[in-house]
Amino acid sequence: MFEHSLSNGISFSCIAFLFLFVLPVFSHFQYQPNGLLDNSTNHSPFGFLKHMQGCHKGEKLKGIRDLKLYLSHFGYLNYQSNRKVANPKEDYFDKELEEAIKSYQAYYHLNATGTLDAPTVSMMVMPRCGYPDKETHQHSHKTLHTVSHYQFLQGPPKWPQGKRHLTYAFGSRFPTRFMPPVARAFSKWATASRYFRFSQARTNQSADIKISFERESHGDGYPFDGPGGVLAHAFAPTDGRFHYDADESWVIGAVPNTFDVESVALHEIGHLLGLDHSQFPNAIMWSTFYSGETKGLTSDDILGVRALYRN
Repeated sequence: MFEHSLSNGISFSCIAFLFLFVLPVFSHFQYQPNGLLDNSTNHSPFGFLKHMQGCHKGEKLKGIRDLKLYLSHFGYLNYQSNRKVANPKEDYFDKELEEAIKSYQAYYHLNATGTLDAPTVSMMVMPRCGYPDKETHQHSHKTLHTVSHYQFLQGPPKWPQGKRHLTYAFGSRFPTRFMPPVARAFSKWATASRYFRFSQARTNQSADIKISFERESHGDGYPFDGPGGVLAHAFAPTDGRFHYDADESWVIGAVPNTFDVESVALHEIGHLLGLDHSQFPNAIMWSTFYSGETKGLTSDDILGVRALYRN
Protein backbone atom coordinates (compact mmCIF):
# COMPACT_ATOMS: atom_id res chain seq x y z
CA MET A 1 0.00 0.00 0.00
CA PHE A 2 -2.74 2.30 0.95
CA GLU A 3 -3.77 13.12 1.34
CA HIS A 4 -1.03 15.61 0.99
CA SER A 5 -2.00 18.91 -0.59
CA LEU A 6 0.68 19.81 -3.10
CA SER A 7 1.69 23.28 -4.20
CA ASN A 8 -0.35 22.89 -7.36
CA GLY A 9 -3.46 22.16 -5.31
CA ILE A 10 -3.75 18.53 -6.31
CA SER A 11 -3.87 15.90 -3.54
CA PHE A 12 -2.45 12.48 -4.09
CA SER A 13 -2.10 9.14 -2.39
CA CYS A 14 0.36 6.33 -2.71
CA ILE A 15 3.10 8.52 -4.14
CA ALA A 16 5.77 6.62 -6.04
CA PHE A 17 8.96 6.31 -3.98
CA LEU A 18 11.76 8.85 -4.16
CA PHE A 19 13.49 9.58 -7.45
CA LEU A 20 16.71 8.25 -5.93
CA PHE A 21 15.60 4.73 -6.76
CA VAL A 22 14.43 5.25 -10.34
CA LEU A 23 15.50 2.41 -12.65
CA PRO A 24 15.81 2.36 -16.47
CA VAL A 25 12.59 2.87 -18.41
CA PHE A 26 11.18 0.08 -20.57
CA SER A 27 8.76 0.97 -23.34
CA HIS A 28 6.65 -2.22 -23.49
CA PHE A 29 5.01 -4.57 -21.01
CA GLN A 30 6.62 -8.00 -20.75
CA TYR A 31 4.69 -11.20 -20.20
CA GLN A 32 5.80 -14.53 -18.81
CA PRO A 33 4.69 -17.75 -20.53
CA ASN A 34 1.96 -18.17 -17.89
CA GLY A 35 0.45 -14.81 -18.81
CA LEU A 36 1.58 -12.80 -15.78
CA LEU A 37 2.46 -9.18 -16.26
CA ASP A 38 6.13 -9.55 -15.40
CA ASN A 39 8.72 -7.24 -13.93
CA SER A 40 12.02 -6.61 -15.65
CA THR A 41 14.41 -7.09 -12.73
CA ASN A 42 14.49 -8.58 -9.22
CA HIS A 43 16.17 -5.51 -7.70
CA SER A 44 14.20 -3.85 -4.90
CA PRO A 45 14.52 -0.10 -4.27
CA PHE A 46 14.17 -0.82 -0.54
CA GLY A 47 16.90 -3.48 -0.55
CA PHE A 48 19.58 -1.11 0.78
CA LEU A 49 17.89 -1.32 4.20
CA LYS A 50 18.87 -4.97 4.60
CA HIS A 51 22.55 -4.02 4.71
CA MET A 52 21.95 -1.52 7.50
CA GLN A 53 20.33 -3.83 10.03
CA GLY A 54 21.55 -3.13 13.55
CA CYS A 55 22.63 0.47 13.01
CA HIS A 56 21.84 2.83 15.87
CA LYS A 57 22.31 6.35 17.22
CA GLY A 58 25.85 7.68 17.05
CA GLU A 59 26.95 5.63 14.06
CA LYS A 60 28.19 7.05 10.79
CA LEU A 61 27.45 4.58 8.02
CA LYS A 62 26.96 4.77 4.29
CA GLY A 63 23.26 4.42 3.56
CA ILE A 64 21.94 6.32 6.58
CA ARG A 65 21.25 9.22 4.21
CA ASP A 66 18.88 7.01 2.22
CA LEU A 67 17.28 5.73 5.44
CA LYS A 68 16.57 9.34 6.43
CA LEU A 69 15.02 10.02 3.03
CA TYR A 70 12.90 6.86 3.28
CA LEU A 71 11.51 7.94 6.65
CA SER A 72 11.09 11.51 5.43
CA HIS A 73 9.11 10.34 2.41
CA PHE A 74 6.73 8.27 4.52
CA GLY A 75 6.11 11.08 7.00
CA TYR A 76 8.38 10.36 9.95
CA LEU A 77 10.99 13.10 9.39
CA ASN A 78 10.47 16.62 8.08
CA TYR A 79 13.61 18.15 6.68
CA GLN A 80 11.89 21.16 5.17
CA SER A 81 10.28 22.69 8.26
CA ASN A 82 12.11 21.14 11.23
CA ARG A 83 15.38 22.95 11.87
CA LYS A 84 16.45 20.36 14.45
CA VAL A 85 16.70 17.66 11.80
CA ALA A 86 20.19 17.33 10.38
CA ASN A 87 20.96 17.57 6.68
CA PRO A 88 19.52 14.43 5.06
CA LYS A 89 22.67 14.17 2.95
CA GLU A 90 24.66 13.26 6.05
CA ASP A 91 25.28 9.56 6.75
CA TYR A 92 25.06 10.13 10.50
CA PHE A 93 22.55 8.44 12.84
CA ASP A 94 21.37 11.39 14.95
CA LYS A 95 18.79 11.71 17.73
CA GLU A 96 16.08 12.84 15.29
CA LEU A 97 16.57 9.70 13.22
CA GLU A 98 16.31 7.57 16.35
CA GLU A 99 13.02 9.26 17.26
CA ALA A 100 11.73 8.81 13.70
CA ILE A 101 12.49 5.09 13.83
CA LYS A 102 10.70 4.82 17.19
CA SER A 103 7.68 6.54 15.65
CA TYR A 104 7.77 4.15 12.70
CA GLN A 105 8.05 1.16 15.01
CA ALA A 106 5.11 2.33 17.11
CA TYR A 107 2.98 2.87 14.01
CA TYR A 108 3.61 -0.70 12.85
CA HIS A 109 3.16 -2.24 16.32
CA LEU A 110 6.87 -3.07 16.71
CA ASN A 111 9.06 -2.74 19.79
CA ALA A 112 10.07 0.95 19.80
CA THR A 113 13.82 0.52 20.26
CA GLY A 114 14.98 3.35 17.99
CA THR A 115 17.46 0.89 16.48
CA LEU A 116 17.15 -0.48 12.95
CA ASP A 117 16.58 -4.00 14.26
CA ALA A 118 15.55 -7.07 12.25
CA PRO A 119 11.74 -6.74 12.68
CA THR A 120 11.92 -3.08 11.62
CA VAL A 121 13.99 -3.84 8.52
CA SER A 122 11.62 -6.68 7.62
CA MET A 123 8.69 -4.25 7.71
CA MET A 124 10.48 -1.46 5.86
CA VAL A 125 11.44 -3.62 2.88
CA MET A 126 7.87 -4.81 2.33
CA PRO A 127 6.27 -3.80 -0.99
CA ARG A 128 3.80 -1.10 -0.11
CA CYS A 129 1.67 1.85 -0.99
CA GLY A 130 3.77 4.98 -1.43
CA TYR A 131 1.52 7.39 0.43
CA PRO A 132 3.00 8.68 3.74
CA ASP A 133 1.80 7.07 6.96
CA LYS A 134 1.89 10.29 8.95
CA GLU A 135 0.21 13.70 8.65
CA THR A 136 -3.22 12.13 8.62
CA HIS A 137 -6.48 12.65 10.45
CA GLN A 138 -7.07 9.58 12.58
CA HIS A 139 -10.61 8.58 13.50
CA SER A 140 -10.78 5.75 16.02
CA HIS A 141 -14.14 4.38 17.08
CA LYS A 142 -14.17 2.27 20.23
CA THR A 143 -16.92 0.08 21.65
CA LEU A 144 -16.86 -2.63 24.29
CA HIS A 145 -15.76 -5.28 21.81
CA THR A 146 -14.24 -3.55 18.78
CA VAL A 147 -11.60 -0.98 17.94
CA SER A 148 -11.46 0.61 14.47
CA HIS A 149 -8.24 2.00 13.11
CA TYR A 150 -9.45 3.54 9.85
CA GLN A 151 -8.18 6.98 8.93
CA PHE A 152 -9.20 9.70 6.48
CA LEU A 153 -6.94 11.47 4.05
CA GLN A 154 -5.94 14.96 5.11
CA GLY A 155 -8.79 17.40 4.54
CA PRO A 156 -10.58 15.08 4.34
CA PRO A 157 -11.20 15.13 0.57
CA LYS A 158 -14.55 13.67 -0.51
CA TRP A 159 -16.62 13.29 -3.63
CA PRO A 160 -19.40 15.91 -3.68
CA GLN A 161 -22.70 14.93 -2.15
CA GLY A 162 -24.42 14.79 -5.51
CA LYS A 163 -21.69 12.61 -7.01
CA ARG A 164 -22.40 9.05 -5.93
CA HIS A 165 -22.34 7.34 -9.34
CA LEU A 166 -18.70 7.16 -10.42
CA THR A 167 -17.51 5.91 -13.78
CA TYR A 168 -14.12 4.36 -14.52
CA ALA A 169 -12.13 3.58 -17.66
CA PHE A 170 -8.97 1.65 -18.50
CA GLY A 171 -5.97 2.95 -20.40
CA SER A 172 -5.37 1.74 -23.94
CA ARG A 173 -2.58 -0.65 -22.85
CA PHE A 174 -4.41 -2.05 -19.82
CA PRO A 175 -4.43 -5.89 -20.11
CA THR A 176 -7.96 -7.06 -20.87
CA ARG A 177 -7.70 -10.03 -18.54
CA PHE A 178 -7.15 -7.72 -15.57
CA MET A 179 -10.29 -5.67 -16.16
CA PRO A 180 -12.77 -8.10 -14.48
CA PRO A 181 -10.89 -8.23 -11.11
CA VAL A 182 -10.74 -4.44 -11.00
CA ALA A 183 -14.47 -4.31 -11.76
CA ARG A 184 -15.06 -6.77 -8.89
CA ALA A 185 -13.12 -4.48 -6.57
CA PHE A 186 -15.39 -1.56 -7.48
CA SER A 187 -18.44 -3.75 -6.91
CA LYS A 188 -17.22 -4.74 -3.45
CA TRP A 189 -16.73 -1.11 -2.46
CA ALA A 190 -20.19 -0.25 -3.79
CA THR A 191 -21.77 -2.93 -1.59
CA ALA A 192 -19.68 -2.00 1.42
CA SER A 193 -20.15 1.76 1.23
CA ARG A 194 -23.94 1.78 0.65
CA TYR A 195 -23.38 5.22 -0.89
CA PHE A 196 -21.65 4.61 -4.22
CA ARG A 197 -22.24 2.76 -7.44
CA PHE A 198 -19.66 2.33 -10.17
CA SER A 199 -19.87 1.58 -13.87
CA GLN A 200 -17.44 1.48 -16.77
CA ALA A 201 -17.46 4.63 -18.89
CA ARG A 202 -17.79 4.53 -22.66
CA THR A 203 -14.66 6.62 -23.12
CA ASN A 204 -11.57 7.27 -21.06
CA GLN A 205 -12.02 11.01 -21.42
CA SER A 206 -15.49 10.99 -19.82
CA ALA A 207 -14.57 8.75 -16.87
CA ASP A 208 -14.32 9.99 -13.28
CA ILE A 209 -11.61 7.43 -12.57
CA LYS A 210 -8.84 6.54 -15.04
CA ILE A 211 -6.86 3.33 -14.50
CA SER A 212 -3.63 2.37 -16.23
CA PHE A 213 -0.37 0.47 -15.99
CA GLU A 214 2.63 2.79 -15.93
CA ARG A 215 6.32 2.53 -15.20
CA GLU A 216 9.03 4.84 -13.90
CA SER A 217 8.39 8.49 -14.78
CA HIS A 218 4.95 8.56 -16.39
CA GLY A 219 3.82 12.16 -16.42
CA ASP A 220 2.10 12.69 -13.06
CA GLY A 221 5.18 13.88 -11.18
CA TYR A 222 5.48 10.73 -9.04
CA PRO A 223 7.65 8.18 -10.86
CA PHE A 224 7.43 4.53 -9.93
CA ASP A 225 10.54 2.88 -8.50
CA GLY A 226 10.74 -0.49 -10.23
CA PRO A 227 9.87 -3.93 -8.81
CA GLY A 228 9.65 -4.63 -5.10
CA GLY A 229 8.95 -1.10 -3.89
CA VAL A 230 5.77 0.89 -4.42
CA LEU A 231 3.11 -1.25 -6.10
CA ALA A 232 0.57 1.38 -7.15
CA HIS A 233 -0.71 4.83 -6.37
CA ALA A 234 -3.97 6.72 -6.67
CA PHE A 235 -5.03 10.33 -6.25
CA ALA A 236 -7.54 11.64 -3.73
CA PRO A 237 -11.06 12.78 -4.61
CA THR A 238 -11.83 14.16 -7.05
CA ASP A 239 -8.74 13.66 -9.22
CA GLY A 240 -9.49 10.02 -10.04
CA ARG A 241 -6.15 8.77 -11.40
CA PHE A 242 -5.12 5.23 -10.44
CA HIS A 243 -1.83 3.72 -11.64
CA TYR A 244 -0.31 0.26 -11.24
CA ASP A 245 3.47 -0.09 -11.47
CA ALA A 246 4.03 -2.20 -14.60
CA ASP A 247 7.43 -3.31 -13.31
CA GLU A 248 5.79 -5.52 -10.69
CA SER A 249 4.61 -9.08 -11.43
CA TRP A 250 0.79 -9.01 -11.55
CA VAL A 251 -1.69 -11.87 -11.57
CA ILE A 252 -5.27 -12.73 -10.64
CA GLY A 253 -5.36 -14.58 -7.32
CA ALA A 254 -2.70 -15.85 -4.94
CA VAL A 255 0.42 -16.89 -6.87
CA PRO A 256 3.89 -16.97 -5.25
CA ASN A 257 6.17 -14.02 -6.01
CA THR A 258 3.38 -12.01 -7.65
CA PHE A 259 0.78 -9.45 -6.62
CA ASP A 260 -2.97 -9.81 -6.92
CA VAL A 261 -4.53 -7.16 -9.16
CA GLU A 262 -7.86 -7.18 -7.30
CA SER A 263 -6.38 -6.84 -3.80
CA VAL A 264 -4.30 -3.84 -4.79
CA ALA A 265 -7.31 -2.35 -6.62
CA LEU A 266 -9.35 -2.60 -3.41
CA HIS A 267 -6.65 -0.65 -1.58
CA GLU A 268 -6.30 2.06 -4.21
CA ILE A 269 -10.06 2.51 -4.59
CA GLY A 270 -10.15 3.19 -0.87
CA HIS A 271 -7.78 6.09 -1.48
CA LEU A 272 -9.83 7.24 -4.47
CA LEU A 273 -12.80 7.48 -2.09
CA GLY A 274 -10.82 9.39 0.56
CA LEU A 275 -9.57 6.74 2.99
CA ASP A 276 -6.03 6.81 4.33
CA HIS A 277 -3.96 3.90 5.65
CA SER A 278 -5.36 1.91 8.52
CA GLN A 279 -3.28 0.75 11.48
CA PHE A 280 -5.15 -2.58 11.48
CA PRO A 281 -2.89 -5.11 9.68
CA ASN A 282 -5.77 -7.17 8.28
CA ALA A 283 -7.50 -4.15 6.72
CA ILE A 284 -7.24 -3.64 2.99
CA MET A 285 -6.08 -0.10 3.83
CA TRP A 286 -2.99 -1.41 5.68
CA SER A 287 -0.04 -0.01 3.74
CA THR A 288 1.94 -3.15 2.83
CA PHE A 289 1.29 -6.29 0.80
CA TYR A 290 2.89 -9.71 0.79
CA SER A 291 3.52 -11.26 -2.59
CA GLY A 292 1.36 -14.30 -3.19
CA GLU A 293 -1.50 -13.12 -0.98
CA THR A 294 -5.05 -11.98 -1.55
CA LYS A 295 -6.92 -9.59 0.73
CA GLY A 296 -10.48 -8.33 1.02
CA LEU A 297 -12.42 -5.61 2.77
CA THR A 298 -12.72 -5.82 6.55
CA SER A 299 -15.13 -4.21 8.98
CA ASP A 300 -12.47 -1.55 9.60
CA ASP A 301 -12.49 -0.52 5.93
CA ILE A 302 -16.29 -0.59 5.73
CA LEU A 303 -16.77 1.46 8.90
CA GLY A 304 -14.26 3.96 7.56
CA VAL A 305 -15.93 4.67 4.23
CA ARG A 306 -19.39 4.82 5.82
CA ALA A 307 -18.17 7.24 8.48
CA LEU A 308 -16.52 9.45 5.88
CA TYR A 309 -19.71 9.81 3.81
CA ARG A 310 -22.26 9.64 6.58
CA ASN A 311 -22.76 13.43 6.59
